[in-house]
Amino acid sequence: MKFTLAWLKDHLDTDASLDDVVDALTMVGLEVENVVDPAKALGTFRIAKVLSAEKHPNADKLQVLRVATGDGEPIQVVCGAPNARAGLVGVFAAPGAYVPGIDVTLSVGNIRGVESHGMMCSERELELSDEHSGIIDLPSDAPIGARFIDYADLADPMIEIAITPNRPDCLGVRGIARDLAARGLGRLKEETITPFHSGFECPVPIALDFPEDKADACPVFAGRIVKGVKNVPSPTWMQKRLRAIGLRPISALVDITNYISYDHGRPLHVYDVSKLTGTVRARLGKAGESFVALDGKTYEVDEEMTVIADDARVLGLGGVMGGEYSGVTEETTEVLIESAYFDPNRTARTGRRTGINSDARYRFERGIDPAFVIEGLELATRYVTELCGGDPSRSIVAGNQPIVDRAIDLPLSEVKRLSGLDVPVTEINVILKMLGFWVSGMGDTVKVAVPSWRPDVHGKADLVEEVVRIAGVDRVKPTPLPGSEVVGQKVLTPIQIRTRRSKRALAARGLVEAVTWSFLSKLQADMFGGGAPELALANPISSEMSDMRPSLLPGLIAAAGRNADRGFNDVALFEVGQIFKGDKPEEQFIAATGIRKGTAVISGDGRHWSGNAPVVDVFDAKADALAVLESAGMDTSKVQVVKGAPSWFHPGRSGTIQLGPKVVLGHFGELHPGALEKLDVAGPIVGFEVILDNVPLPKAKPTKAKPPLAASDLMPVKRDFAFIVDDTVEAARIIRAAQGAAKQAIGAVNIFDVYRGEHVGEGQKSVAIEVTLVPQGKTFTDEEIEKLGQDVVAAVSKATGATLRG
Repeated sequence: MKFTLAWLKDHLDTDASLDDVVDALTMVGLEVENVVDPAKALGTFRIAKVLSAEKHPNADKLQVLRVATGDGEPIQVVCGAPNARAGLVGVFAAPGAYVPGIDVTLSVGNIRGVESHGMMCSERELELSDEHSGIIDLPSDAPIGARFIDYADLADPMIEIAITPNRPDCLGVRGIARDLAARGLGRLKEETITPFHSGFECPVPIALDFPEDKADACPVFAGRIVKGVKNVPSPTWMQKRLRAIGLRPISALVDITNYISYDHGRPLHVYDVSKLTGTVRARLGKAGESFVALDGKTYEVDEEMTVIADDARVLGLGGVMGGEYSGVTEETTEVLIESAYFDPNRTARTGRRTGINSDARYRFERGIDPAFVIEGLELATRYVTELCGGDPSRSIVAGNQPIVDRAIDLPLSEVKRLSGLDVPVTEINVILKMLGFWVSGMGDTVKVAVPSWRPDVHGKADLVEEVVRIAGVDRVKPTPLPGSEVVGQKVLTPIQIRTRRSKRALAARGLVEAVTWSFLSKLQADMFGGGAPELALANPISSEMSDMRPSLLPGLIAAAGRNADRGFNDVALFEVGQIFKGDKPEEQFIAATGIRKGTAVISGDGRHWSGNAPVVDVFDAKADALAVLESAGMDTSKVQVVKGAPSWFHPGRSGTIQLGPKVVLGHFGELHPGALEKLDVAGPIVGFEVILDNVPLPKAKPTKAKPPLAASDLMPVKRDFAFIVDDTVEAARIIRAAQGAAKQAIGAVNIFDVYRGEHVGEGQKSVAIEVTLVPQGKTFTDEEIEKLGQDVVAAVSKATGATLRG
């Protein structure tokens, strides 16, 4: 929200300085984002007169000017402007002045052998407009030596504040003035809007045409005709204010609606009556309708949008933007002024569907004052008749202004209980009344009626917030937290601890943390196991963010693709965040997910003199996944790696990590080429996703002391076994069976060879394992080693149907 200091003082009777206003705005919660003070930027520029203009001796397009600045002797200036001439009165910048339009601090220059002590300025050089074909040409009676900003009335500072969505009342200058008056910075000026009771009957009928269950789309629509208007340029003071806040003056009729929108937070619209046909009504759109808006673009209309239409066509989108066809021009002599209230939610949905961002939409979707519809029409009529002339008709009102009837019981003790601030009762009452609240009652509890322009106040806590922000948060005394001599108990939950540890573990493995959107398109959600109706957003930001994410992988893959488009092909990214399998709490999980692309292996990526770095493969993803489990306190020697990863992984280069058949800890592998193609990202990419919630919690620590470590001091014995099994048998089954043959004596089982070929049958493979036997208490005898070997063969044969290879 932008406004100028002089504009603010139209509503606030105050002598406060710019700094005082800025400080007060911050204290009442209206964060000041920017202040543009022309006195600082243009205060050094003076009005000067060109006494003579002679051709430059060494340049055809330059002139040497003698310039009177009102201070001492005339100054020599070299100028290339085509309109520079003797007698011209313009704007002079002396050496040392900063010229904002060209971002230069002037010094005495030497141009083609002639010294130049400053410059005569164009409007673009002072950032007044884009005009730069010549220097500024002022009237001959302009006071020589005076500050240009004082002469041109440009010394009015512009203030820009950030408005939170719950404060639509401060989207008008009057609402801001009300807050500052309550703060004690001045007095809110009284405002009387005199209605136009007389006049002719309005010849253009106005109506509301909604189904009964959709009547809230536009509960009130008011308007009146003004005949005999002249759409002249708006007055200079209005144009200056509009330019100061970044708006381009167009014509008086258009500028009036823009001005009132910022002055009172009341969007309006005017129509050229000669272009209207029959009744003007607010209704829902119809399939197949379209219109050309004021921005020159054509927009399709649907059945959920509120439109303004006559008997011939759609004239505009209610609360969003008017149409080009019925807009006013310089030839307009008769206008219809529209003032209506549109449902904030429907306005927001319409704006998102069409992609239109207008000042009207910005205000309507946050909730304008519903009780200012008729007064807004009267205010606009006053401006139109004063600036454009004309004869107004009597107003027509279709529907009724929404009634705001919210009364809240406020126990006065709540102010201190909720805020810690001891505000006197009289001050509480004054603050609320200054903000427009109506306060009734004399006891410990008062009844407070909420004004129509405050849709954000619903309970006693909201009223306390109003009192505290006006009284001043700086009045709350700082109180140190009580000290404690004992070490505090652990406050992080297990999942919070795992989240932090998994992030550190992945960062240590060379992955870079990314934060992606929690929303996906419907197509992506379906691809990665989501897309359930209950996970579709009722009010999505865009069509590309319509569903809650079932996995972190698509967001990371898209991020890797954006990096590749910018020349960073080899990236390793991870994210730890929430995924959604359903809309119930137990169907939402914290996942640790990562991807590696190109040559981003853990040992480093890119090229080397010894040869190109290897590309990522399934084992890189597996190692990352196991590292996450280890960081979460999991003994990875106990997990099982099996087939059956989700469809977005390559079926032959992926795996699932689980504890038994029911507890799935995560998946890893190479991303399926088909999935990458749909996401428009080139591979190879490997990734993993570990569900941290599924990792079992550690067992409670035993109350008894741990027994001493039982470690053998005897030399282990290693034996090799080669088994012939069906090609479909997983190697993990062989390892588990061998380990279970004699748990006390077998220390480790490792696979060191896998063979398929002519020496084994078709559909079979040879798997060779190394079994480490650890003696306990005494060395093994030959008979014990033989017996253990037989137990290993028997266990593997029973579990997998394997035979010992000869």
